[in-house]
Amino acid sequence: MTAVASRNVRTARMMALVAACMLALAFAAVPLYRAFCQLTGFDGTPLRAERAPGAVAGQIGVRFDANINAALPWKFEPVQETVRIAPGARTQILYRATNLTARTTTGQAVFNVTPETAGPYFSKIECFCFTEQTLKGGQSVDMPVVFYVDPKIKDDPDTKDIDEITLSYTFYPVETPATAR
Repeated sequence: MTAVASRNVRTARMMALVAACMLALAFAAVPLYRAFCQLTGFDGTPLRAERAPGAVAGQIGVRFDANINAALPWKFEPVQETVRIAPGARTQILYRATNLTARTTTGQAVFNVTPETAGPYFSKIECFCFTEQTLKGGQSVDMPVVFYVDPKIKDDPDTKDIDEITLSYTFYPVETPATAR
């Protein structure tokens, strides 16, 4: 093999490797972005926590919003639309989901917090959004969310004047092998 042919083969292999890496990164982009947002609170994504730090003086309002993708035949709503809580206090609220069909369906909730600047201070300890939810035909379930608002929200110049945070969920259908046919 000539030197030119050898370089061409090496270049072709390098380009194939670069293309394979780009394809792998394309598939990994969504999970990596989601992990980055959950780790940093970027884009209004609430953080996950093990426990609440404990209540401090003051109050902040939290409003709960519920949405359903049109392809998921469920009714979904917060049991309580708003609460006033002390920053740092462990709080539990419920959302209710009802499968409006006779067949079993599965959904996955995605969430966000507004205003976005409050995202890094909103931490969830337990949430139905961490896993897929499967409801039998006609079944209704109450699904808990356990959270706290970090007291440091009042120390940040960008968030110290926030009086109300909105936690919003949207449920989407999950394609299972049986429903994907």
